[in-house]
Amino acid sequence: VNVYVKVFTNSPFLVCTDLAHSQEEIIDPEYSWIGPDGKKLEGQKHVKLTETGRLMVMGFKESMSGAYTCTLSHSVLETVAQGGREMVETYKFMVYAYREADHEHRVLARFTTEERKLAANSHFFEEILNNIISALTCHIVESSYKCHSIQTPNQGLLHELFVSFQVNPFAPGWEEVCHQVPRDCEDVTNRRAQEARALIGQFFSEQTYYIENSFSVAHVEGCRPGFGKNDIKHESCTTCCVVCEPGTYSPDNSLSCQICTRPRVKEYGARSCK
Repeated sequence: VNVYVKVFTNSPFLVCTDLAHSQEEIIDPEYSWIGPDGKKLEGQKHVKLTETGRLMVMGFKESMSGAYTCTLSHSVLETVAQGGREMVETYKFMVYAYREADHEHRVLARFTTEERKLAANSHFFEEILNNIISALTCHIVESSYKCHSIQTPNQGLLHELFVSFQVNPFAPGWEEVCHQVPRDCEDVTNRRAQEARALIGQFFSEQTYYIENSFSVAHVEGCRPGFGKNDIKHESCTTCCVVCEPGTYSPDNSLSCQICTRPRVKEYGARSCK
C-alpha cells in the first residue's frame, strides 16, 4: 500500500490488519513495527503507537520515507480441548513524503527596438532584472530575446524585441530564507515569486520602448529539489511532488527525478548522485 504524507505533517494512522481481520475477533494480538532503517519503532519519539497496532509518524520528513512493516501475531483456537495455534501475518506500507508544486511564472513582453541592438538589449534585461529581484532570492532562467519584424497596416514595418523568461524562486540563498520559517516554506516561496513578477511588470511599464499591454504571465509548476512527479508510479498522487527514491535525484526545480548513472544514492530526497 502506498501512503503519501505532506512534509512536516503527521501521517494518517497505519493499521496493522486487513479487511478480513478488521471485522472479526483477534485473540491475544501482538504488534511489532519496523521502520525504513530496519529498526523497531517502539519507543521512538517521532512515532505514536496504539495498543491496537496503529502507527502514526509525526513531523514527517523526506528521510522518514520508505517501507514500514508490521507483524501481527495472534492465536487461533481450534477447539477448547485442543487449544490454539499461533498465526503470524505481515503488512507492508510504502510511505512517501510529498510537497505541493511550487509556482513559477513564465513572462512575455515586447519592446520596440532595432535589430542591431538585440545583443545589447539582451544583456541589459538579464542584468537589470536579476538585480531587481535578487533581494527576493529569485532569478531569471530560461531566457529568450528575439527580434521580429512586424508589418502593421498603419505603421509599416517595425522591429520588436520579444522578451521571454521564467521567474525562478530558487536563487542562491533561498534555503537560508526557508530556514527562517518554522514549518514548510511553500507559501513563502510562492509569495516571493509573485512579488518578483510584480516588480518586473512595474519595471517594464516604466520603459520608453515597452509596448503597452504586451506583458503576459503563464504559471509553470515546478518541484522542490529532491522531489519530482511520476504519474505512473504515484498514480494516486498525480498532482504531488513526491520525494525522489534511492538511486534517483533532482538538483533543481524540474518536474521529475533523474536516474543516477552510477547509483550511489541510498537515501530519499537526494539532490545529487554523490
